[in-house]
Amino acid sequence: MNPPLPPSASPSNRPLPKVWIAGATGLVGRALLSQLLSRPLEVHALLRREAPELGRHPRLHLHRVNFGRPDLGPAHIPAPDEIYITLGTTIAAAGSQEAFREVDFEAVLHVARVARAGGARRCAVVSALGADPASRVFYNRVKGEMEQALKGLHFKRLVIARPSLLAGEREALGQARRPGEHWGLRLMQPLGTLIPARWRPIQADTVARALSLALHQDGPAAQVLESDALQTLGAPT
Repeated sequence: MNPPLPPSASPSNRPLPKVWIAGATGLVGRALLSQLLSRPLEVHALLRREAPELGRHPRLHLHRVNFGRPDLGPAHIPAPDEIYITLGTTIAAAGSQEAFREVDFEAVLHVARVARAGGARRCAVVSALGADPASRVFYNRVKGEMEQALKGLHFKRLVIARPSLLAGEREALGQARRPGEHWGLRLMQPLGTLIPARWRPIQADTVARALSLALHQDGPAAQVLESDALQTLGAPT
């Protein structure tokens, strides 16, 4: 029979794992935040703006940061054990290719570097279907370059999600409608399961659930999950 643990080593006294989430106000980010808060975790949301819509929770800590600063700004953000990055925009919303790259490449890579330097060993990131550093399509090329750069940080476990067209209530979350996404969903919806799983629209909460599950599964140091794999892994149980 094992001797009882001293009070200081009691599981109930152990500090909760610390998780960073960058992009918590987005479609996937909001779904992921809800899922993370359902587990015994200390969650730190890194935000570019004030976000009262995220509400309050005893284990949720909101930090307004500057993704362009070497230290992100606040010095009091606890070092993370793992990080989820769901940052992303569109070229139309950003206003230019350069502004798009600042968010979808520079900001993603920078926050991952800061987390890795702080001791984070696991990282999950949302990329996009068709990501390829050699692509002639600017959007896909930037996403591919981002993936490549994150692999160079040598996390113990890196999970990259490449979802197809995201389905979810952006306007209900106070987000601007994305016309291309909106019309793509309307055109694809009648076809339903006739569309191959890899190209079929995918719910944001499905992507979030798959990311969270995959990050804690055994696997290669860097794993890419295409949209069909996300559909299967993140399916509601």
